[in-house]
Amino acid sequence: MLQGTSSNAGKSILTAAFCRILLQDGYRVAPFKAQNMALNSHVTADGLELGRAQAVQAAACRLDVDVRMNPVLLKPNSDTGSQVVVMGRPVGNMRVREYMAYKPVAFDAARAAYDSLAADVDVMVLEGAGSPAEVNLKAHDIVNMAMARHAEAKVLLVGDIDRGGVFASLVGTMELLDPWERDLVAGFVLNKFRGDATLLSPAYDVVTGRTGKPFLGVVPWLHDLGLPDEDSVSFRETLAGRAPDVPAGGGMLDIVLVDLPHISNFTDLDALRREPDVAVRVVRSPEQLGSPDAIILPGSKNTLGDLAALRSRGMAEALCALRSADEGHLGPVIVGICGGFQMMGRLLADPQGVESDHARTEAGLGLLPVTTEMGSAKVLRRTSAKTVSGWCGAGVAAGLMPGTGGGHGGAEVCPGEGYAVHGYEIHHGVTTPDAGGGAVLVCLHESDGSPAGWTTPDGQVWGTYLHGVFDADGFRRGWLDALRVRRGLEPVGRIVARYDLDPALDRLADAVRGAVDMTHVYSLLGLPPQG
Repeated sequence: MLQGTSSNAGKSILTAAFCRILLQDGYRVAPFKAQNMALNSHVTADGLELGRAQAVQAAACRLDVDVRMNPVLLKPNSDTGSQVVVMGRPVGNMRVREYMAYKPVAFDAARAAYDSLAADVDVMVLEGAGSPAEVNLKAHDIVNMAMARHAEAKVLLVGDIDRGGVFASLVGTMELLDPWERDLVAGFVLNKFRGDATLLSPAYDVVTGRTGKPFLGVVPWLHDLGLPDEDSVSFRETLAGRAPDVPAGGGMLDIVLVDLPHISNFTDLDALRREPDVAVRVVRSPEQLGSPDAIILPGSKNTLGDLAALRSRGMAEALCALRSADEGHLGPVIVGICGGFQMMGRLLADPQGVESDHARTEAGLGLLPVTTEMGSAKVLRRTSAKTVSGWCGAGVAAGLMPGTGGGHGGAEVCPGEGYAVHGYEIHHGVTTPDAGGGAVLVCLHESDGSPAGWTTPDGQVWGTYLHGVFDADGFRRGWLDALRVRRGLEPVGRIVARYDLDPALDRLADAVRGAVDMTHVYSLLGLPPQG
């Protein structure tokens, strides 16, 4: 089991690494996290919801995503409350004290899920949450030492050396653990190190002398790994502070993600970040917008609350102003995904108080003539769809909408047969076009013909509920090439970046295998050494 001295220590990534190492060495392995607090989630083939990090870890094991890998998911929708999801289904919105009273039920579900999944594989790799030394939470713990005791797991305590103070954090964590908890700790792993690891030896002697626990490895800082960020903290740190404009005449596309207080599924941008001609940055204020090629409104766990935040920051007014381009100047393409799509409509109604304590209706941004009504039923499903023939989501200016052609410089930017896309839906609410409220066209449709995305006739604004829409290599390249044409650049005309996590997981496993004493790890597991 990987536990950490703090959040964002790298537990999720290291769990994925150990999963892939064990798989490479011939073991049937599965990941497990009893309770995850995250707004990044994923949907299983049977329509159940779990944390996105466990979906990546499942990929490391080359397993289908299974809700037993993350039986309890907390999705914060306010500063003091969360939607509680148990075995893939929401059981209600709870404030902190309500959930504390509910925790015994959640722990029963977690233990049953663990036992069931463990019976199917040779080795389980567990992930903790936050720190096991949060003394105000330990009495109600269901994810760290309490789960390690149930699983009889060997605990590796991970410290983030990049943020400083790691040795004090390791010693302090051990001091705050009860004796039985200390007994479960098998050793320490340092993560995100930059420099000469041999200089750390004196610190090892001091910490091991105080705790009796050995250091099993120092994992280096892994640049451009190509795996999703584990949480919004690391994601924002990665993409914040980028320059507001792409240099004039440069070949890079400038794509902006609008930050939201309750942002969810920001991994929708991961595939775009892999493209060599794309710069993705996060903005919070109108002053940071600049003149991007595209603006993306991401998912949200509190759509109405985040819409109010956009208004208070002046972002709502700025986005609407960018929708109307000056004569001779093309405004950015504006894309909404899930909650962002709902915000772009004319009206958002929550008659049952799904997202708050009371019923309310608010005006949307008015960028698309659609209306959303929240409902208690939650849509959880995987979806395959296809773009409308000739549509790439970048507007008529480049001749890229249906019936206007689509070639440029000999490259077929938008193929006549359309692009296949895939992903998953996680949302409360149904969105429908306004009756007589202005033209809106279907731009994505499912195999049965039902709409999966809508666009304005000029193609400058479009939205969809489909998380992962940019994961499809063909559509992503077609959309980016259409943006290039829109700005007067030549399209690339071919797929140059494949969004495939498997090679990245192999690189991760190689790095961790070389940094950690795997012979010691195998001896802890009672397994013969490998490699």
